Amino acid sequence: MSRAKVRNARIVLVTCPSLALARKIARAVVEKRLAACVNVVRSPVESFYTWKGRLESAREHLLLIKTAAESLSGLEREVKRLHTYAVPEFIALPITGGSPEYLAWLGETTAARSRETSSGQP
Repeated sequence: MSRAKVRNARIVLVTCPSLALARKIARAVVEKRLAACVNVVRSPVESFYTWKGRLESAREHLLLIKTAAESLSGLEREVKRLHTYAVPEFIALPITGGSPEYLAWLGETTAARSRETSSGQP
């Protein structure tokens, strides 16, 4: 596994207020090849946060989105387009290691989108 492929791989965290929205976003970003894979955590997580000066809590569904660094801006645009929150969570974390075969597949899957975009295909 080349160090470049490992440095390029990212996990993006996104929370959604409903399982239906989580699934909608997951399908859309994989279909558009902005992500290689999305795990939808079906059991809600409990989130605590401050919004407009008030402590809030919510039951949310977590998405674990596997993608490449060069797909982050398009992925963020698509998440924001589909999401119902004014400020959706979008946190990208580097993947520092993993199965060489999996990371190669991740890179190839998201690179296919880059090749299509640069050749003028949708």
